[in-house]
Amino acid sequence: MSKVVLDVSVSLDGFTAGPNVRAEEPMGDGGERLHEWMDGTGPDGDIDAGVFREVNASVGAAVIGRRTFDLGVGLWGGTPWPEAPGFVVTHRPRPDLRGDNGGLFAFDGLAAAVRRAKEAAGDKDVLVLGADVARQLLTANLLDVIHLHVVPLLLGAGTPLFDGERAELVPDGKAVTGTVTHQRFRVAKA
Repeated sequence: MSKVVLDVSVSLDGFTAGPNVRAEEPMGDGGERLHEWMDGTGPDGDIDAGVFREVNASVGAAVIGRRTFDLGVGLWGGTPWPEAPGFVVTHRPRPDLRGDNGGLFAFDGLAAAVRRAKEAAGDKDVLVLGADVARQLLTANLLDVIHLHVVPLLLGAGTPLFDGERAELVPDGKAVTGTVTHQRFRVAKA
């Protein structure tokens, strides 16, 4: 059965994007550095590359925040994973959209987007894109797993991963360290 997984790079000071997120800088000022580990070229980059391959192989569908969609669709050229549909959480529904890469975007409310994404994912995972939608999922008790890629960087400001939410996280295996530290947690359900 699929799980709803937040897989996110975060700075040591807790930000998933730098300050001044905008169309020209969708990760904010300095925020693109949060994803440099994914190319596998840093110290112990083979570890990072393996983690990145594992994440990509697990994706069956994505739940995407509306702002993340608006900022990312042009850069992605369609859905982030062409074979995996993206379900955009929005209060402004619109008809489905086929991306340039052939991937499908559907637009719906939070619970419906998760339900549809889990159905589409089959035995694979539903990955979450966007800090705001991640917070909504955590609050609604719809988030199952958190994978953190902790980057040794202090952004000083930006988009916080969590902002006042509370949850108990249960470690799921040992942390793995490459250029960044990769941690996995299950979200304890009440």
